[in-house]
Amino acid sequence: MFWMRPRTALIAVFLSTASAAGPAGIYRPEEAALHVGEQATVCGVVASSKYAAQSRGQPTFLNLGTPYPKHVFTALIWGDSRPAFPYAPESLRGEGICVSGAIEHYKGKAEIIVTDPAQITKAADRP
Repeated sequence: MFWMRPRTALIAVFLSTASAAGPAGIYRPEEAALHVGEQATVCGVVASSKYAAQSRGQPTFLNLGTPYPKHVFTALIWGDSRPAFPYAPESLRGEGICVSGAIEHYKGKAEIIVTDPAQITKAADRP
């Protein structure tokens, strides 16, 4: 931008900052992989869930949209975050939920790591 006139450079910086600071997007599970790296919300039905209590890290997997192993999006709750939940997260199976956070990529699938129950809301509670 050093080659732009000062006013043009200032407008360009403002526009790029405004779009980066805008509200997080809301996506369906099958769209999440297109938004890796974004802070966003993914909404869908929990098609399958599993608390892997005997696995390292004691993960809980909430697969939205389609069930494991053909899942396209997972909300992952590590065992050390489970005590913060007033309910067993795997009990959300069959529920419409929205999960907010940073969309990451793991082994070809999109995921959000959930550390706080406030990251998960019932889909009906969304505006």
